[in-house]
Amino acid sequence: MLRHSPSPDLVIIGAGVVGAACAYYAARAGLRVAVVDRGPVAGGTTGAGEGNLLVSDKEAGPELDLALLSARLWRELALELPQEIEYEAKGGLVVAAEDATVKALRGFADGQRAAGVDAVEVGPGELRELEPHLAPDLAGGFHYPQDAQVQPAQAAARLLAAALSASPGVEVHLGEEVTEVLFGPAGELRGVRTERRDLLAPAVLNAAGTWGGAVAALAGVGLPVLPRRGFVLVTEPLPRVVRHKVYAADYIADVASGSAALQSSAVVEGTPAGPVLIGATRERVGFDRSLSLEALRRLAAQAAALFPVLADVRVLRTYHGFRPYLPDHLPAIGPDPRVPGLFHACGHEGAGIGLAPGTGVLIASALTGAAPVLDPAPFAPARFAEAPG
Repeated sequence: MLRHSPSPDLVIIGAGVVGAACAYYAARAGLRVAVVDRGPVAGGTTGAGEGNLLVSDKEAGPELDLALLSARLWRELALELPQEIEYEAKGGLVVAAEDATVKALRGFADGQRAAGVDAVEVGPGELRELEPHLAPDLAGGFHYPQDAQVQPAQAAARLLAAALSASPGVEVHLGEEVTEVLFGPAGELRGVRTERRDLLAPAVLNAAGTWGGAVAALAGVGLPVLPRRGFVLVTEPLPRVVRHKVYAADYIADVASGSAALQSSAVVEGTPAGPVLIGATRERVGFDRSLSLEALRRLAAQAAALFPVLADVRVLRTYHGFRPYLPDHLPAIGPDPRVPGLFHACGHEGAGIGLAPGTGVLIASALTGAAPVLDPAPFAPARFAEAPG
């Protein structure tokens, strides 16, 4: 028998870091919030992420503006939330093997600086001062002090716990799949149904990550979210041989690419616990969870090319997940004009952890009618209003 929970103001579908951040900022705005997820907290893309909080890989534009807002909010959250989120302001280092690539990075950084990014060019000798174990034949690069990292699953859990503390009207329902979006007799949105209960609310937020398109379809609208599979290698614990988040310049092009083919560009970083994380691959293969030896081989070779010291280090495990990809590389954040009361916060691809706080603030503003802290128009789901359902 279905149970009717006390009516919240908002139901959030998805307990990843984006849904958790939206719950946190909505609760702080005084809203009663119910979060529902078919699995555990951070059971999808968030739990398979590296915890990147990057501004370095984003060109000047709306996504960078959202990343800069989120970077500031993450710094604030690191002071407010328990230390378990493992916030580390390690900074990023983008390196280039050729002078022509350094020149291209210089133009990229000029646009970023105009938007408020701190980007410092470093020559070959200075690279080795920042990262002593880097390959010796690199042409130069750029240091980004604003890049940081969190432990993503812990960050999601702590944000949800903080939401519960911020408001007695917050509830979390895990292990419950939303099977239906509910509508009233006049076609008005009324909430959602799971196998255990009806959660009635005038507003529903789709924060389902890679499954955002399927949730949108439950509400009768199309949202072209596609999964992009990515792999990560985890090495044995090491002394801190990698101090920053280090990646080759071609990673920036991979992030911006719409190709479905396998793309691989090493992103290498140490962790407080000792293991080195090595990403990142991208490919559109649906929800195929099979292991790609080619992807793993590419990552290992590229990481060893950047850091020769890693060539003989043991890889203890690998993991992979699916990034929620939208065709224009911008997330969908805000109200859906096709269904009054339906909101979206999904499609962040590989940047969801970094962009989560800014997304939460934009959603809270949209729900309460408060003035947004930045222009939400580039992220408006209305741009997909003509997308086929």
